[in-house]
Amino acid sequence: MATSIVRIILYVQEIPKVARFYERYFGMRSLPSDNKAWLELASDGGGCVLALHQASRAQKSGAAMKIVFGVPDVQSFVLACEKDGLKFGPVHDVGELHFANVKDPAGNSVQISNRVTSLP
Repeated sequence: MATSIVRIILYVQEIPKVARFYERYFGMRSLPSDNKAWLELASDGGGCVLALHQASRAQKSGAAMKIVFGVPDVQSFVLACEKDGLKFGPVHDVGELHFANVKDPAGNSVQISNRVTSLP
């Protein structure tokens, strides 16, 4: 049976703050919800939904995972974000592969990369 990734869940302490980060810098949009402990974000570019789940007070933020956004031009994206207040780490060039990393407000690792996987 074929499956696909439909959702990534991030456990965060401050859902509105983290949502604003992904909306502002990655163009995601909040999906309608009346649940204050759960918010889903979608991208007009497709891909899976990013769900923000209210973490318990004892739960640590910043899981051992990384969210990667595909962009055609990493350097241009980094410069545009810097003008809007987001500072990425250095752009890494590995042959034709380019990527840069940053943390979201909850401490989760986020990467932008020009390596975009196309499925047949």
